[in-house]
Amino acid sequence: MTASPRATKRLGVIGVMSINVAAIVSARNLPMMAVYGWSMLALFGIAIVGFLIPIAMVAAELGTAWPEEGGVYAWVREAFGGSTGFLAVWCDYAENIPWFPTVLSFMAASLAYVVDPALANNSTYLVIVMLVMFWAATAVNLRGTGASTWLGGVGTLLGSIVPALLVVGLGIAWLLSGDGSEIPFSADALAPQISWGNLAFLGGIILLFSGMEMAGFHARDTDDPGRTVPRAIALSVVVIVVFSVVGSLFLAFVIPSHELSLVSGTMELFQRGLDRLGISWMLRPVALLVGLGGLAHLSPWILGPAKGMSAVARDGDAPDWMGRLNGNGVPVGLIIAQGIGGSAFALIFVFVPNASTSYWMLSAVTAQIIAVMYGLVFAAFIRLRHTRPDQPRPYRVPGGIIGAWVIGGVGVAAATASLTLGFIPPDQLKTGNPTTYVVLLAGATVVLCLPPFVWSTLARRNARARLSPPPLPPR
Repeated sequence: MTASPRATKRLGVIGVMSINVAAIVSARNLPMMAVYGWSMLALFGIAIVGFLIPIAMVAAELGTAWPEEGGVYAWVREAFGGSTGFLAVWCDYAENIPWFPTVLSFMAASLAYVVDPALANNSTYLVIVMLVMFWAATAVNLRGTGASTWLGGVGTLLGSIVPALLVVGLGIAWLLSGDGSEIPFSADALAPQISWGNLAFLGGIILLFSGMEMAGFHARDTDDPGRTVPRAIALSVVVIVVFSVVGSLFLAFVIPSHELSLVSGTMELFQRGLDRLGISWMLRPVALLVGLGGLAHLSPWILGPAKGMSAVARDGDAPDWMGRLNGNGVPVGLIIAQGIGGSAFALIFVFVPNASTSYWMLSAVTAQIIAVMYGLVFAAFIRLRHTRPDQPRPYRVPGGIIGAWVIGGVGVAAATASLTLGFIPPDQLKTGNPTTYVVLLAGATVVLCLPPFVWSTLARRNARARLSPPPLPPR
């Protein structure tokens, strides 16, 4: 039996913006971009124009036109039906399972600097801390949207914004001290050096800003979605771009690209910078703040997609148990299931000794699954402009039907490119046999995307069985 959710506090512009920023902004992303040096500016431009701006505009239109619980499910369902909507929101839910350990490993590596930086490379330590923090965040989210939003807001301020300002300060201090930059500026350095071996990272960069659709999950939690959601998304874009570009650039100034760790690169920056300034005592409190930022980044992803999945179940397009809510309006079964799945994926850090390789493999699986979901969202946006032109849209992507095709088409192309490029093993990491790598990545992607197809097949079979006439009694 589904419990009736208690009334929750309504979200304003800052509340929705905090959810978006917490879902996207994280110091853990800085090393992935810093390895490109000055050419990251061109790559950021590609990601911003090709993905961030399109998904921000599309999420603002769809989230205000269909401000229903379920987010991407409601949008894709309106365009293509319940089964396809189930697939879209399932991908948004399932991609969390391999993604959670990437954030958790960053948090654990950061917290290692409170005790002993060497622990950042200790797989046993990483897994234990990851599991403790994961289930603590899960417990917070079981208390509902209010608790999750509070954690996201406070954690984003203290754990992401403050460390971002510190990254900038350390970068400036490093240059003023006369140590020089690890990436000397030149016009040639601005051009990306793209090769077959680093195309996989480019695919990950395209989806670096994934999460903007999170506002759509909470449109019903606002009093005026038509004004609140677009304004929150616009503010989110500004904060996210400034943090990502400036933070990655200053990290590249201080740490040589061949020494960067995808897991602990940001903390290495803090360690070197603070040591150089003679204030190494600040490393421990900074590590605590960065760990808090990771927790804030994790929190909205625990609850948001799970709420979308529960809406699918209540519409009858998914198993009933997925729609059962506790007194706080939280789908407990889904939250616990993703907790178990995320914990299982965290064990890869035990079996794959190189932390950066483990981190990348999990990130690659995540990108493959979420690319499917974004492709469906952009396609739904274009279709709904044709099939539901009269639906009130408090915010509308400008340019009429041509503008919709341009923005939606660019988004579909970005999602397709990310899905395709993700199968290329990166040269920068030891991923073993290329064929084995591709097979494992494809297998994990198929397995995690499979449940909606299984459920739809079983549902159709059961429906046919109910409609079939009973067998005649024997004579």
